[in-house]
Amino acid sequence: MPWVVGIDEAGYGPNLGPLVQAAAAVRLPIEDLAGWDTLRAAARKAGGRWGRDKRVVIDDSKRVYHGVNALERLERGVLAAFGLVAHDAAELFRKASCPWCCDELTREAWYDPSQRTPVSIPFDTFLQDLEHFGSNVPDGVKFAGPTALVTPAPWFNQVVEATGSKASLLTNGLIELMKQTCESIPGDDHLIFVCDKQGGRNYYTPLLREAFPGADVCPDLETAAESRYRVEGLSRVVSVVFRPQADGDSLAVALASMLCKYLREVCMLQFNAFWAKHVPGIAPTAGYPLDAKRFMDEIRPAMDRLGIPESAVWRTK
Repeated sequence: MPWVVGIDEAGYGPNLGPLVQAAAAVRLPIEDLAGWDTLRAAARKAGGRWGRDKRVVIDDSKRVYHGVNALERLERGVLAAFGLVAHDAAELFRKASCPWCCDELTREAWYDPSQRTPVSIPFDTFLQDLEHFGSNVPDGVKFAGPTALVTPAPWFNQVVEATGSKASLLTNGLIELMKQTCESIPGDDHLIFVCDKQGGRNYYTPLLREAFPGADVCPDLETAAESRYRVEGLSRVVSVVFRPQADGDSLAVALASMLCKYLREVCMLQFNAFWAKHVPGIAPTAGYPLDAKRFMDEIRPAMDRLGIPESAVWRTK
């Protein structure tokens, strides 16, 4: 059975809060690489009524994080699928993200490692979800531990200043996630990376040569609908597919999308809570451009009092 590795991001467009990229690896039967049929007893797509349906929701994060109880749906799906047992934010980010990301977070004025997790559901509810999900996953299907890159504003700005483009963050993150996944999943099982198109590009050979140095990158298809590659000369078979809106087609990409959104929302809860302490009555922000400007105008006097520079909060692009 091959491993299907979905890669996605959340927070590329906002001016406030971190950019999050993540990989989600699911071992699936070759006849169902999308994964929805294989896991239909454990998970369902968004939409419809909950009723007595105990399955968690796994879908494109934009469909999951919508309407009433949005954060709850997002959190339940992510924690159950990854078996992500964490009692506070420090443990959550240690288990879900790379060590350098945890170091960067500790430098953020708003970061609270003691925040209780789960953030929206009782721990007992999480345990019930975990038991139901696990008992309905077919034999042979496995979920690897999550791998996420959380890039707060200061590091984001440093990379943009050094490269002149924020697109380089996505490219560098994609390369790092591919390398880490290859290292973290043992054995010689086939790895199939499924990614959203990066900025609408159709050609990815140079990027993949950086991700797999010394290997032969062989393009099979490079069109607007799909770009597909074989990576040869490694100790295992590796395939890479880029498709627009891949998070709606692949359960693994949907799960990566949800993990990104969940970790970013945990960060934004802390970000808003921190500034609410210093600017009483301030309305929370999701960090997107128009509202981000309003938020910055309101917190600027507090930033001056606290000695926090603009580059530590506002993302330049």
